[in-house]
Amino acid sequence: MFDVCLRRADHIREYFVSNRSEAGWEVRSEEDSTLRKHVWHRDWHRVERTLSLFRSEIAELKSQGWQVQTPQQ
Repeated sequence: MFDVCLRRADHIREYFVSNRSEAGWEVRSEEDSTLRKHVWHRDWHRVERTLSLFRSEIAELKSQGWQVQTPQQ
């Protein structure tokens, strides 16, 4: 549903939101393979707020020179 990976030099940030049916939405962000945030939301409005925060952070990072890349599998 939402999967963005940014790179700058040797640093990587990943942002991920996925719908896991009855379990709700999984929300996760990582920095250099270290988990920064990992929560499950059952309320779509919380997901919308998180997506807004992720998009804002991504825009700020891009303005600092971070580049979007294909997410690592």
